Amino acid sequence: MLQSHETRPTPRFTQPLVFVDLETTGGTATLDRITEIGIVEVSDAGVTEWSSLVNPHTRIPPFIERLTGISNAMVSSAPAFEDLGHDLLQRLQGRLFVAHNARFDYGFLKNEFKRMGISWSSNVLCTVRLSRQLFPEHKRHNLDALVERHQLFIPPADRHRALGDARLIWQFWQKVSTLRSADALHKAVTTLSARPSLPPHLDATVLDEAPEGHGVYLFYGENSLPLYIGKSKTLKKRVLSHFSADHSSAKEMALSQQVRRIDWIETQGELGSLLKESALVKQMQPTHNQRLRRAVELCSWQFDFTSNAAPTYARPALRWASDLNLGRQDNLYGLFTSQRDAKKQLTDIATENQLCLSLLGLEAAAPGKPCFAHQLGHCAGACVGKQAPALYNARLAIALQRLKVAAWPYAGAVGIREGSDLHVIDAWCYLGTATTEEATWALLETGKPVFDKDAYRILKSLLAKAKVVPLTLPP
Repeated sequence: MLQSHETRPTPRFTQPLVFVDLETTGGTATLDRITEIGIVEVSDAGVTEWSSLVNPHTRIPPFIERLTGISNAMVSSAPAFEDLGHDLLQRLQGRLFVAHNARFDYGFLKNEFKRMGISWSSNVLCTVRLSRQLFPEHKRHNLDALVERHQLFIPPADRHRALGDARLIWQFWQKVSTLRSADALHKAVTTLSARPSLPPHLDATVLDEAPEGHGVYLFYGENSLPLYIGKSKTLKKRVLSHFSADHSSAKEMALSQQVRRIDWIETQGELGSLLKESALVKQMQPTHNQRLRRAVELCSWQFDFTSNAAPTYARPALRWASDLNLGRQDNLYGLFTSQRDAKKQLTDIATENQLCLSLLGLEAAAPGKPCFAHQLGHCAGACVGKQAPALYNARLAIALQRLKVAAWPYAGAVGIREGSDLHVIDAWCYLGTATTEEATWALLETGKPVFDKDAYRILKSLLAKAKVVPLTLPP
């Protein structure tokens, strides 16, 4: 273990600071472990440095060894985190936690303390976000960019070591203090380090590890009753918006008063969050979700425009999903939740295009006699032979195009790649999301395709730009 302490005068701050950097075995706080901790403590008393290697009790991958210079041999005799935790906690408590990409370092420490049975939280300041706010004219804000831009100094051997990078963050803070006024710096720090405003019955630290990007969030009430499920491309910000708006919306106020627990599922992109939200709402039936909630039986108009027999006027049949192969048939029009809605939409299309209601089975008329709409000038006269079947059918097919249910364009199931996720789809049916080959085959073997109107619409709108991978079960 390396410990170095240096105390020297420092400008007066309203709050003690601790500049933190970690080296780890990987990038996932819940799975990977810390290999080195470096901190620079700053207060009225001066500046103190502390660092230590940490035995992660797991192997350090070779590329991490090459990046940091920390080998498995170096950490084999180092203390475990639990041996350092209580001392480290004393150094962190009551101080503003400052780190570059702070969510990474904060998440790892929070998980390590959690393994010790310690609930730790802190106000956090991310110097990436601070740099963006104070220097918006620049595009790059990683640590190497800050070193170059502000002429920060670090010996090459210390880069990607915990204490060396913590010193760089402290140098950046000192540089910022000379480039921006005290008021501007105070305002930026106050804004960026503010704790989220949550209802009093929720733990203020509940969102510390929530993803900033795509995901699905779940609100639960008393007795784990599901209240609301939502999705967002900025999950943490979206969750907080529910509570910041509760003063102006009765719905949001009622929801914030009932929430007792918040969970989330991080996704790799928009498609994953849309599909997961739709599936979970139907599975869990949360009380505050109206849209997407019920999976009702669908019906569709079935037309045959490809008959090889002598031309006749195409007549529809209203068919229910239980009698159809939804997703694989090419002669279906509309996905309706009731017979009434199906008839209304077909009537509207017929009226707009002067099609015959009697030929469509929507109005009774004697054979060879004009329908009532024709007598009013609203039908072009197919009912009395004024339009040949071929012309009438062509006009009908064009008019119905906006309702056409697209047939699945692949021979079987496919995977849609989104980051490290693979969404498994068969005939527009979402079977689930896998991250390994074994999980993919399991979904293909056990997933039962169930056609869902919302999943169909989501996939139909995004399929054209998706990365599609054909899937077949191994022999």
